[in-house]
Amino acid sequence: MTRGRIKIAVNTGGGDAPGLNAVIYAVTLAADLRGWDVYGLRMGYLGLLDTDEIVHLTPDKVQGIVALGGTILGTTNKGNPFEMPVRNAVGDVEVRDVSDRVVENFKRLGLDVLVAIGGDGSLAIAHKFSQKGMPVVCVPKTIDNDLAATVITFGFDTAVSTATDAIDKLHSTASAHERVLVVEVMGRYAGWIALNAGVSGSADAILIPEIPFDIDAVSRRIGDNELRGKHYGIVVVAEGAVPKGGGRIHKGGGEEGRQEVVLGGVGEYVAKAIAERTGKDTRAIVLGHLQRGGSPTTFDRLLALRFGAAAVRMIAEGKRNVMVAHRPPGMVAVPIEDAIGKMKCVPLDSDSILTARETGVCLGD
Repeated sequence: MTRGRIKIAVNTGGGDAPGLNAVIYAVTLAADLRGWDVYGLRMGYLGLLDTDEIVHLTPDKVQGIVALGGTILGTTNKGNPFEMPVRNAVGDVEVRDVSDRVVENFKRLGLDVLVAIGGDGSLAIAHKFSQKGMPVVCVPKTIDNDLAATVITFGFDTAVSTATDAIDKLHSTASAHERVLVVEVMGRYAGWIALNAGVSGSADAILIPEIPFDIDAVSRRIGDNELRGKHYGIVVVAEGAVPKGGGRIHKGGGEEGRQEVVLGGVGEYVAKAIAERTGKDTRAIVLGHLQRGGSPTTFDRLLALRFGAAAVRMIAEGKRNVMVAHRPPGMVAVPIEDAIGKMKCVPLDSDSILTARETGVCLGD
């Protein structure tokens, strides 16, 4: 068991997700209850590169933030200290490893442990820091719900609710104009958001990365609507969906400090193909970052609070270099190396897939 006064640093990395502020709130209050101090690092690890970006978090400073979307600490996709884009004296961008400076400042400030809140990429960075002697406890965060070590991540329920609400609204306008509307949702290489929102929103077709789609099968499904007197259609497509025999559609990469490609464009691809095959007026709608924003649902608030409280509890128990994982009925600690690099995809025999098929949803195969 950990004894004495502990100084905890906390940061948020990668894309934002509803519930981040609830984690920060729980970490701050659970630590304060034990007489410990919490310091928030702004914009990922920037707070350990520029100490002016560190804020002392106290209960009064986090009151009222549980219901807020985003993160009061800010976040970035370009803040990997092991590959930090830095402009040199002539203005050119160079990628440098500034991780030693981060560790040095962590120790100089007398910090004891970092609570790193983030997705797979952020967890991988935290794991590297643990190997350099910085004690860390990670909290998983992704609206994509694609981390294998935990049953669910906060932010997912809110993203699905947002997408479902949008699909519900699109039914009326699609019906009014007798159009086919193709709704592109987030999820990267996993189809959790598309499947859950699509089934809940009564979509005619749902295209997910786990099942390469045949556009002719999708078009036939739209044609079947006409035979049943339904003159419109709703198709939900995950941003990482792949056509049979083709490659993944993306906007490219190339942003400074980003290694991952920027997915997007599959919605337009599907809409154009359906229009060509059916003759129906077909439009694509990209929900994009709308799914990341807004107040977290009740489910996500409670889940995020549980993650934050569990992180502090694990620190008190002397656990380090672990990730908090939700494995009902409780939270457990798993080694970070066991939690990263393993994607959780939609099982093709899952009950949600079976439900989709048995309610007549086309999955593109």
